[in-house]
Amino acid sequence: ETPNNKDTPTIYVDVEPQAESEDYLDTISIQDWPSITLSTGLATPPPYVSPGPYHVEYPSEYIFILDEPEKCREQNPFLVLMVPVAPYNREARGAVRSTWGSERQVLGKEVRLFFLLGLPSGEETEQLQEKVLQESKEHQDLLQSDFIDSYKNLTIKTMVMMEWLSSCCPNASYVMKIDSDMFLNVHNLVYMLILHSPKENYMSGQVAIGAAVLHDPSSKWYLPKEVFPEPVYPPYALGLGYIFTLDLPRKLVEASRHVKAVYIEDVYLGLCMRHLGIRPTDPPSGNLFQGYAGAQDRCHYMAVITTMLDTPQQWCH
Repeated sequence: ETPNNKDTPTIYVDVEPQAESEDYLDTISIQDWPSITLSTGLATPPPYVSPGPYHVEYPSEYIFILDEPEKCREQNPFLVLMVPVAPYNREARGAVRSTWGSERQVLGKEVRLFFLLGLPSGEETEQLQEKVLQESKEHQDLLQSDFIDSYKNLTIKTMVMMEWLSSCCPNASYVMKIDSDMFLNVHNLVYMLILHSPKENYMSGQVAIGAAVLHDPSSKWYLPKEVFPEPVYPPYALGLGYIFTLDLPRKLVEASRHVKAVYIEDVYLGLCMRHLGIRPTDPPSGNLFQGYAGAQDRCHYMAVITTMLDTPQQWCH
């Protein structure tokens, strides 16, 4: 069992012997790495308290077990593409790499791609993690943190992304967070950013205004009134894909210290934006950021920035 009862994997680390006793192995959780003192062994963790079904464990001390800490810092890209994706979904990562994720320079601006993962769970976890490690060696574009990758933990994944951007991409200009089942027209995005986009306090995409809070327990996005009593959410950019300036990650991480984290990740960013007094910006054209648009011809994809796809293979044709 892990010391804090979280769903984190257990590893074994050599610890220096206490006094003149023989060398020994202490069992610790990845979650507890920051609290280890090698001379004294494992610090006693605080009692674990569950956040309940509608909140998530953030803020918390998450660490990266796969990282590319210098790549963004050294290359100073104009645009960073961050794609959250489940560990098992290598097929989607491959489709992105071979299509819109292959763009490295657009309209004279540097573009870089990273995939953000949590830890695998369920059956064959060790085998899957080995495949992820091999993929990381091959492509050097994976960022993996030590939370369990699940729908419930999307808010954690988003905020860990913000932490990484704040510390590892100080000189980039913009970030596009986009789901792996989306089509992204990188050329149109860069063109919009050059012509129309502010340099700070900026987030845009498909902005939801006056979205009703779903108090129906049968809804996938249910929040009880005791968790969020307001009838509508503040404006927020839909999580399918949104763009923001690089000054926001640090500010959003700071806001998260004051806004209790709910499991609906794009709503939570909207709550943090409200705390900061920053309103998401509508794009210059209402048709640039789209959800599912059904089967479309090539002209449609040339005119938009984002569109949801039926399958990851759809954009390959």
